[in-house]
Amino acid sequence: MSESANNTSIQNWLRFALPSSIGVLFFLTPIVIDGQITIGMAYIGDIFIDGFGAQLSQLAGIFIVSSVLLSLLFAISDRARKRFGFLSVHLTLHPFWFTMRFFGAIAAIAFLFQIGPEFLSGAATSGTTLGNLIPITMTYLGIGAVFLPLLVDFGLMELVGVAMSRIFDRVFGLPGRSAIDAMASWMGSGPVGVFITSQQYERGFYTAREAAVICTNFSVVSVSFSLVVIEYIGLGHLFLPYYVSIIVIGFIAALITPRLPPLRNIPDNFIDGSAASDDRKIDPSLRLLPIAISQALNRAANAPTPSELLRRIGRNVSEIWLSLIPVVMGLGTTALILAEYTPVFDWLGAPIAPILNLFQLEEAQAAAPLMLVGFTDMYLPALVGVNINSELTRFVVATVSVTQLIYMSEVGALIIKSRIPLGFLDIAKIFLLRTVICFPIATLIAHIIL
Repeated sequence: MSESANNTSIQNWLRFALPSSIGVLFFLTPIVIDGQITIGMAYIGDIFIDGFGAQLSQLAGIFIVSSVLLSLLFAISDRARKRFGFLSVHLTLHPFWFTMRFFGAIAAIAFLFQIGPEFLSGAATSGTTLGNLIPITMTYLGIGAVFLPLLVDFGLMELVGVAMSRIFDRVFGLPGRSAIDAMASWMGSGPVGVFITSQQYERGFYTAREAAVICTNFSVVSVSFSLVVIEYIGLGHLFLPYYVSIIVIGFIAALITPRLPPLRNIPDNFIDGSAASDDRKIDPSLRLLPIAISQALNRAANAPTPSELLRRIGRNVSEIWLSLIPVVMGLGTTALILAEYTPVFDWLGAPIAPILNLFQLEEAQAAAPLMLVGFTDMYLPALVGVNINSELTRFVVATVSVTQLIYMSEVGALIIKSRIPLGFLDIAKIFLLRTVICFPIATLIAHIIL
């Protein structure tokens, strides 16, 4: 029997169809619960967060402190380093990452035991990070690590990738499989999209440029998060035009941003250093659907065994909870301290106020810092902007804050911690570039709507 015939067997069809269908239902299928649009992953995650929020914060604190202790252990013990090699790679004494983990541990202890100065232990800083952001990140990424193989290891990526290859290549210069990343972000959360992308890059499916572009332009804000933002800022009645605005602005920014530095300058090489070639592109004369099905079934035929999946899931969850979460804690708390207790963002916003006045936005002085404060966390512009009286200005603030996409407390930390070649300065440049692109469009739409 030929390989092609074998790959189209009923067994391989089932290997492809069952896990992929469950993955689509869990991650990508919108459901309406209590009048709100959500997905299975978000619904289950919300149950965990609502029911065990305090316990998750305490558990995260244990992991954060443990990561510091394990870093020190791996530094002094070759035996421990060899025994837990998959962890020791991520828990090194690199000055920056260890500093972030160590500061994250100090901040976690300060909040959990309510000791130390207010700027460190208060609800506005470490309380926001450990009390709100960390449980969400920890839950969603933990669930994602367990169930993402359903999307990426049984042929769905190959099916969608081939089917969308010509569209994504022509419009965005990206492989078609990146559509799954965007959909997982859109219906789930931005950090989940970044997690998928970093995993795909490390496994050789994306080049460095492709992974960087996808993370910073297609890890879009979920429907549910957008609804939370617009409701909180007092414009829930404008949700439909608001979300349409987000889609339009995000599309335009995704067309422009990758064609400019720093994304344009990232090498189009795979993680092993090899250059991308035209071999991945499909002959224009060939029909895509048969090729997509064939590649999907080939992937299903070579899907990992249950034991391989369990090992991979265990390592991914361990890396998230022991390596990533402490960094998110350190970076997020640092950013919030700067936003809450220093005039740094006011200084940065001062030159922006005249621009907002030029675009005829009321209360420009109050709104100007909010154009930048979202770099620390996407929640902050809405949290502060709710006090602005002008509906038009609040609409612009809410729209820009979620189309900037990059915020250091979650997505930025995820990107920096991954092996994708984007540093802090690169991420800051992309954030500013997206702000410059998104703000005028958001303002134009706001003036039309309001």
